[in-house]
Amino acid sequence: MDPKHQRRELTDGRFIPVLGFGTFAPEEVPKSEALEATKFAIGAGFRHIDCAYVYQNEEQVGQAIRSKIADGTVKREDIFYTSKLWATFLRPELVRPALEKSLKNLQLDYVDLYIIHFPVAMKPGEEAYPKDENGKMMFDTVDLCRTWEAMEKCKDAGLAKSIGVSNFNHKQLEKILNKPGLKYKPVCNQVECHPYLNQSKLLDFCKSKDIVLVAYSALGSQRDPKWVDQSLPVLLDDPLLGAIAKKHKRSPALIALRYQLQRGVVVLAKSYKEKETKENIQVFDFELPPEDMKAIDGLNRNIRYCDFQFAAGHPEYPFSEEY
Repeated sequence: MDPKHQRRELTDGRFIPVLGFGTFAPEEVPKSEALEATKFAIGAGFRHIDCAYVYQNEEQVGQAIRSKIADGTVKREDIFYTSKLWATFLRPELVRPALEKSLKNLQLDYVDLYIIHFPVAMKPGEEAYPKDENGKMMFDTVDLCRTWEAMEKCKDAGLAKSIGVSNFNHKQLEKILNKPGLKYKPVCNQVECHPYLNQSKLLDFCKSKDIVLVAYSALGSQRDPKWVDQSLPVLLDDPLLGAIAKKHKRSPALIALRYQLQRGVVVLAKSYKEKETKENIQVFDFELPPEDMKAIDGLNRNIRYCDFQFAAGHPEYPFSEEY
C-alpha cells in the first residue's frame, strides 16, 4: 500500500486516511481557488478532503472531487469526504435538512464523515453568525444528545457513513458516550491541535474511548485577523521546530505534521499553494526519533489560535474546561 494512503480504523469499522486536505479559506479568497486547490490536492495524492457547510465552498470542492472521478484519477470510494453540521442547525429537526443541503451543493450521494462543527447552538436561520442589533451573537438552547440522535438517523439513512464531533471538550464527549440508548459512538473529535496546543489530556481521553483525534490548525492556523489574535507567536517560526527541520532536511510544516501522525492523531494540512500541498504529502517519507518528539512536546503552551470568543457566553462554550 502506498504510504501516503495510510489509514486508521474507526470504531464503526470504516477507515479514515491519516492525512487530510483542509479546504477552509478566508472570505477574500475567491471560491474558484477551492476548486483548483482541491483538484490539485487529489492529483498530488490526498484522499481525505475536509470541508464544511459554513466554509461556503462545498459546491466548488464537490466539483473538484467529481472532476477527478470523471478523469479516472480516483473512484468515489477512494475519497474520504468530511462535512460539518453548522451551529445554526443543531436543533434535531434541522440536522438532516442541513446535511441534505450540503449533499446538494456537493452533488454527492453521501459524505464519509459528518460531524457537529461546534457544540454552541446559535439562532437558526439563514445567517451563519446571527447577531442582534448590538452586534452580539444570538444563541439557541439545544440538548446536544438530541442533536446526536438526529446525526445517528443520518447514518442509518446512508447519508453519512460515519458521524463524529468537533471542538467538544471531554465532558461534552462523555455526555454523548453516556447517553441512554446510544446507538453510535462519535468516531472522532476534530479540534485545534499543534505543538503550541498539543491537547495531550484530550488525546489520552479520546484514545481511552477509541475516539480518533483529528487535528485542525496543525500548522498554526491561517492567522485570519477576523479570528486570530495577531500578537500570538507564529508556530512555524519557532526556533526549535526550525532546528529539527534543518536536522531532517525538511520544512517546519512537515515536522509539525509528522509529530501528529506519530502521536496517533489524524492531521489536516491546509494550503492553497501547490508547492506546499505537494510538500505536505511527503510527511510519510521520514520519522522523528523519540528525543525530537519529546522536545516538540515541550513546546506546549496552551496557545489557542481559534478560541471562538464570540461564543464564550454560552453554557456549552467548550474551552472553559481544561480539556
